[in-house]
Amino acid sequence: MTQLPFPLAAPEPSEIETGRLLFAQGADFLKGVVAMSGMPPADRLEVCFAGRSNVGKSSLINALTGRKALARASNTPGRTQEINFFTLTESHYLVDLPGYGFAKAPVATVEKWQRLLKSYLSGRATLRRAFVLIDARHGIKTVDSDILNLLDRSAVTFQAVLTKADKVKAKDRESVLAQVRAELSKHPAAFPEILLTSSETGQGIEDLRAVIAELT
Repeated sequence: MTQLPFPLAAPEPSEIETGRLLFAQGADFLKGVVAMSGMPPADRLEVCFAGRSNVGKSSLINALTGRKALARASNTPGRTQEINFFTLTESHYLVDLPGYGFAKAPVATVEKWQRLLKSYLSGRATLRRAFVLIDARHGIKTVDSDILNLLDRSAVTFQAVLTKADKVKAKDRESVLAQVRAELSKHPAAFPEILLTSSETGQGIEDLRAVIAELT
């Protein structure tokens, strides 16, 4: 199979509408989980969001759901040490994973939640896709490698979502995309399309909704 060049996702209008209708039904916070024993029943399709600290996960989840404070952003990088589950109607879970990198937490605490993350990724049969958030100003960094390699080993399909696209000058965008594409080509679990988003302007939000709605 020829390696695809990781183009930007371009959902059809009908897929955009399906995504709009799904997210228009509303999302709610369900629970924060600190151990596998606390996981909610694996009774519906779920997608998760991963990314280094301060990449904009909370802002993206809030933009997706149209809820300004559904996911709480922290000013302290690495503060979130739980796996947070949100219900999207009765058909989906949206799962916010702890941010990685720059965590201001004791080593033992970091190791504990890394073990939880590995257990979740390898043991959640209903997980359909991981969305790995990448700051569009910086591209894929060394700190991202661990999660990408873990997703490869866990055989979890992941899709790169570039955040903060509004903060990148047009002349710099293509070089960042080229770097991201080159890095993704090293990972067999990488889905062959990239999403470019901005929680501030709404760019790419409807595309991401459509991608989630099309998963089965």
